[in-house]
Amino acid sequence: MNIAVIGTGYVGLVTGACFSELGVNVTCIDKDESKISSLRRGIMPIYEPGLEELVEKNVKQHRLSFTTDLKEAVERSLVVLIAVGTPSDEQGNADLTFVKEVAASIGSSLNEYKVVVTKSTVPMGTGKMIRSIIEEHRPGRTEFSVASNPEFLREGSAVEDFMRPNRVVIGTEDSQAAAILRDLYRPLYLIETPFVITDVVTAEMIKYASNAFLATKISFINEIARLCDALGADVHDVARGMGLDNRIGRKFLHPGPGFGGSCFPKDTLAVLAIAQSAGCEMKVVKAVVEVNEGQAPLMLGKIRGVLKEPKGKVAAVLGLSFKPNTDDIRESPALKIIDGLQREGVKVRAYDPISMDNARQVLHGVEFCNDEYSTVEGADVLVLVTEWNQFRALDMKRIRGLMRVPAVVDLRNIYDPEEMRRLGFTYRCVGRRSVESS
Repeated sequence: MNIAVIGTGYVGLVTGACFSELGVNVTCIDKDESKISSLRRGIMPIYEPGLEELVEKNVKQHRLSFTTDLKEAVERSLVVLIAVGTPSDEQGNADLTFVKEVAASIGSSLNEYKVVVTKSTVPMGTGKMIRSIIEEHRPGRTEFSVASNPEFLREGSAVEDFMRPNRVVIGTEDSQAAAILRDLYRPLYLIETPFVITDVVTAEMIKYASNAFLATKISFINEIARLCDALGADVHDVARGMGLDNRIGRKFLHPGPGFGGSCFPKDTLAVLAIAQSAGCEMKVVKAVVEVNEGQAPLMLGKIRGVLKEPKGKVAAVLGLSFKPNTDDIRESPALKIIDGLQREGVKVRAYDPISMDNARQVLHGVEFCNDEYSTVEGADVLVLVTEWNQFRALDMKRIRGLMRVPAVVDLRNIYDPEEMRRLGFTYRCVGRRSVESS
């Protein structure tokens, strides 16, 4: 089978590379000539574990190619997947400008029957809009089907998520399209992947509902952590006690500085905008957004409490990406925290294993360092924001000797409070008992 994937961002590139690994002939399309040129040379526009190797392998085996020629790629493909960006507009709605442009281009390129599939996260009703645009631009009455196949890829483990998914959701009202997409995903039947076959608008809803629920779990445990701080309870034990109930589950019950990235912030706002347009009030999702927006100021308060008089002090920040194993800094809590510190006159030094280049584009006045230990030299506080593995076993004795003041604000609860007290640190964390230096 030949397929075309339009858009070589995070979703499009991972999707194209993984389908080619399953033996499908894939053409990835993007209008950005420099990006396509780089991809042809094996240069990845994003960091994602295992992706570069996957692309290199399948390009060599002629199953994966890159082009700017959308028309040619569409003409030779049976399935065309739309994987372009849908950023938030000023009202929180998903901006469908790119989706509309691509739909028009697909329509004018139809030469025979195609299945046009939305991979991008789009509001309910977008499938109907895409059908209308394609019908307007298609030559004659060339037949096509429209389907929704939302992605559920976690940044940092996207390749594994694609190859061993929890489920595959296919939304279409056309039995022929459903059969073709089932065939496309046939290799996953070998590992007994559950398939949800439904209509287009329901598939679109499944994506938003899933992300909104996961975001809800994060905001919920962050609120519980606030209460634990006030009462002296340990949120780690609370989360473990909750998570052992199979109805609740352990995942996404990790308190911290709030969720970020390209999905949860954008999708929760989109749900609120969609609901408003439909005349529905989403009280829970609204609260989820409000709690998340309050996390960065709350974390700044913890840092301020350690620094006492922030102006002129030095903060060492470890972790800039919104989560480990990605270079994505979009909506990263680290950026909000650094901005808040700088506004209070704090000098910020920072280090991240992967996302430094991206951070340099948006952070100004920050001293970027070469490693963890050079970052903490002469610092008045160490702030742990992203839980990269290499930050989990730092030589804290060495760090204590390098810092001007031995103080740590651990926003991911990586370290044990009593051990930090024994080592002589003032230690602040999230929803656990903080300690003073001994």
